[in-house]
Amino acid sequence: MRVLVVGSGAREHSIVLAMAQDPEVTALACAPGNAGTAAVAEQRGLDVTDPAAAAALAISWKADLVVVGPEVPLVAGVADAVRAAGVACFGPSAAAARIEGSKSFAKDVMTAARVNTATSEIVDNPAHLDAALARFTPPYVVKDDGLAAGKGVVVSADLEVARAHARTLLDDGHPVLLESYLDGPEVSLFCLVDGATVVPLLPAQDFKRVGDGDSGPNTGGMGAYAPLPWASPSLADDLVRTVVAPVAEEMVRRATPFSGLLYAGLALTSAGPAVIEFNCRFGDPETQVVLALLRTPLARLLHATATGRLAEEPALQWADAAAVTVVVAAEGYPGTPRLGDVITGADGEGVLHAGTRRRDDGAVVSAGGRVLSVVGTGTDLTAARQDAYRRLEGVHLAGSHHRTDIALRAERGEITVPAP
Repeated sequence: MRVLVVGSGAREHSIVLAMAQDPEVTALACAPGNAGTAAVAEQRGLDVTDPAAAAALAISWKADLVVVGPEVPLVAGVADAVRAAGVACFGPSAAAARIEGSKSFAKDVMTAARVNTATSEIVDNPAHLDAALARFTPPYVVKDDGLAAGKGVVVSADLEVARAHARTLLDDGHPVLLESYLDGPEVSLFCLVDGATVVPLLPAQDFKRVGDGDSGPNTGGMGAYAPLPWASPSLADDLVRTVVAPVAEEMVRRATPFSGLLYAGLALTSAGPAVIEFNCRFGDPETQVVLALLRTPLARLLHATATGRLAEEPALQWADAAAVTVVVAAEGYPGTPRLGDVITGADGEGVLHAGTRRRDDGAVVSAGGRVLSVVGTGTDLTAARQDAYRRLEGVHLAGSHHRTDIALRAERGEITVPAP
């Protein structure tokens, strides 16, 4: 099987590595890729927002399967163009990708599917903002209604901070979504979805705030771990039954069936699980830990999903272990990152590239905000954390920063699900 992976982040590096270990994969390419994917896959230039270019590359490279990593090309219709060219594609149509591309669309789907989510209100006119904010209580949750790479969200008990973020979005022409705050620990659940067929992967937890102790602004994700030692063993199946399957069935009912990876971000509240958001693709950095533990060959699994045969696949196999990933971010992130700094240790074991490139002299340099993900594994969460941070010691990037507490509260047994 010839597999083309579209994207350039640590998520795509993780997918490429998993594909490289699959005996069914005979050729592997990544477009546009990064300095890490170049070590295991052919690199091809591509504007990932150009559906026609993606389809042309799939044909010229003779791909048997295209796997689209990021949300932007999916919302732009890359999967539609690739499938129209006669090539199997893992990723939803542009119509189905609206589950991430428009939060108001996702809310409408959840309402129709009777799935629990936060109370919300869309504001598209600055004149209506103050009255809308008055209908909510602190902490205030203010979101960009469209794609924002995980950084369009502000959660604050300070009304003025919430108002300022909302006004910035509105001034930029972006509708604002106001939501009620959801208590309880958060869970990321990835599900392979083929119409009404839903197969869950391991639940994970990520860390959105930039600083230790969940301090500072939201980011695209600063780390993650799996599995969740504090969660019920039936959590994934329960969430499929009550959340993901009803949404998948509603998408089918609307004649926009979902095919690909449906990612439910949830809070396990005192009133039961509630959806924070849906994404239409593998999440980053959770992919790095989930795929590190998957033992079922990935290419066959994604090809079956892309070709309508997911229901025929046997039960997934997982390592009896834990994984932790820690994101190394460039100076200035999540604001404007400093670029072009030399990275040493970037080729170490467990190091996945995100914002990197290789200079003509062979040096690997920073080329984005989130630069690397360092993954550790072990027999339990304690061992996995130790492994991740030990590997991180070998990575050096001037001015970089990372969180030191990824999975720490879970390791200490400090996370509990609120009682009803």
